[in-house]
Amino acid sequence: MYAVATKSANDALIRLFDDLVRCETRLYNAIGESLRQEHGIATSQYEFLRYFRDHPGSRIADVAANFAAGIGAISKGVDRLEARGWVARHPNPTDGRSSLVSLTSAGALLVADAESTFRDRLAELMTADLAAADVEATGRVLATLRSALERDRVGLPVG
Repeated sequence: MYAVATKSANDALIRLFDDLVRCETRLYNAIGESLRQEHGIATSQYEFLRYFRDHPGSRIADVAANFAAGIGAISKGVDRLEARGWVARHPNPTDGRSSLVSLTSAGALLVADAESTFRDRLAELMTADLAAADVEATGRVLATLRSALERDRVGLPVG
C-alpha cells in the first residue's frame, strides 16, 4: 500500500513539474514573440532591463543570483544590452574587480514602453482561463517554493 501511495505522490510531482516547465516555456515564448514584434527585444532582454530598472547599480553577480544563471552568461547578455546603448557599466567604488550596471535613458524608455506589452500579453494569456483567486493561490505556492529553493541555494549553476 505504501509503495502505491508513494508512486501516486511521485506521479503527481512529475505531472506538476511537467506542467510547470511547459507552461513557463509557452508563456516565455509567447511573450517573447510580442516583445520582438512590438519592441525588437527578446524576453530575456526585457527581464534584464526590468531588473536594472528596479535594481539600479547592480553587480553582474547580483543579476546572476536573481536569475539562477551563470555569471558568464549574464555578463554576455549585459554586453549585448550595453552595445545597444540600453545599459552602462560603471566602476564599483567598493570593489575594483567588479562593475555596477544601470539603465541608460534609452534603456529606461525601452523598458517603460515594453512594460505595457509585457503586462497586456501576460494578462491575455493567463486571465482567460484562470480566476483571480487561482492566480493568487498559485502565486503563493510558487513564491513559497521559490523562497525555499533560493534559501537552500538549489539550482544555481556550477562555476
